[in-house]
Amino acid sequence: MQAKDSNPPDGGYGWVVVVSAFMVMGLTAAVLKTFGLFFVEIQQHFDELASTTSWITSVTIAIFHLGAPVASSLCVRYTHRAVVITGGLLAFSGMALGFLGLNMVWMYATTGFLQGLGISFSWTPAISIVSHYFSKKRALANAIASAGECAFAFTFGPFFQWLISQYGWKGALLIIGGIQLNICVCGVLMRPLASTCLLEASHSETETPPGNGASKIDKEDKSAITHTTFNWMLVRQPEFVLYAIFGILAAMSFFVPPLFLVPLSYSLGIDESWTASLLSILAMVDFAGRLLCGWYANLHITKTVHLLTMTITLISTSLMLLPLANNYLSLAIFTGFYGFFFGTTVAVHITVLADVVGMPDFDSALGLFMLIRSTGGFVGPPLAGLIVDMAGDYRAGFYMAGATLVLSAGFLVTLDQLQQRKERGTQTNTKPEKSTLPYPSLHPLKVQ
Repeated sequence: MQAKDSNPPDGGYGWVVVVSAFMVMGLTAAVLKTFGLFFVEIQQHFDELASTTSWITSVTIAIFHLGAPVASSLCVRYTHRAVVITGGLLAFSGMALGFLGLNMVWMYATTGFLQGLGISFSWTPAISIVSHYFSKKRALANAIASAGECAFAFTFGPFFQWLISQYGWKGALLIIGGIQLNICVCGVLMRPLASTCLLEASHSETETPPGNGASKIDKEDKSAITHTTFNWMLVRQPEFVLYAIFGILAAMSFFVPPLFLVPLSYSLGIDESWTASLLSILAMVDFAGRLLCGWYANLHITKTVHLLTMTITLISTSLMLLPLANNYLSLAIFTGFYGFFFGTTVAVHITVLADVVGMPDFDSALGLFMLIRSTGGFVGPPLAGLIVDMAGDYRAGFYMAGATLVLSAGFLVTLDQLQQRKERGTQTNTKPEKSTLPYPSLHPLKVQ
């Protein structure tokens, strides 16, 4: 019974958790992606500069990342369910209070700070608990859950535009906040795994054989028990540090293509209606990439870190080729390649993080990884903008993003080499000692 409980279910009720996480991804990340539809409406209402209005989204993104370690530590202290429900209430409060629209500072505090904290408290534990419920099928489960962002973003664009036209931007915010209350329902469905408590109880009752250290069963139980405190010492582990540096460099690149894709299209003389279709293509192929890569990773043919290195290399190649486009068709093809490989990367990068640190430290690692990775997201777009200004061409931004991804792949290769070296060292230290008997198959008879 204990052995069974110590392993993730890899199915069963876990699929209910995956569907719940799918919904949470849509009600958080997809809302953040499509919030730009409110930009002009809010700017005109308060008669503010574009730079002033853009701080609403900037605050949301910043709090989303900065709140990740807090959300992870609360998951460790309490439960994923409690944190997700809290996140749903915070997200609703941010939108509902934003409905009042008192002034720009009020918008920063509500649809900026509260919404960002709500997204962080919902997104982080939803992704985390999926990894706890799955082991062999973890990559597939994470891919399906993350696909909720693409599926909802594809439909939220026209839906939010309709809400704004019918009820104004204030009414639309209130309705969207009400819809986000469904995050709480998803949180209720995220039932905590009972294995941790059972293992701790069984561990305390297990007696250690005298003079022989901990037994094999006892060691296996220890490895399965989740830590009850947030592990800040992960920053001292070389494997985690290498993966965090990869995350910074990747984030520097990922925010650049969506920023310069539309201006590049306009510079090529492509009509606005055709340019809008590029974003739809991006969402569809992203969705397909996540599901396909999750299915492939679930076959366990390729090591997840190797698969991630491969997808990062393919993304950088597509970004290097995208500036060569000179008409709509070629731009759509290269955009499709980028979107597909971006989806495959998102599908497996959380699974690789779990493989790097192990499940006992996963909650802590996810929070720290999100916090560290955010620096790349903040630095990347301004740096790319500076390069574009210096070159006088939007293509320069794509070259910068592709080159940064190539550099990030180098840290994945280094991480893989370090892991392989440690695995070889472990295998060498655990080789059984040779028997000193002249005939190993014979055993001395016991005297009756």
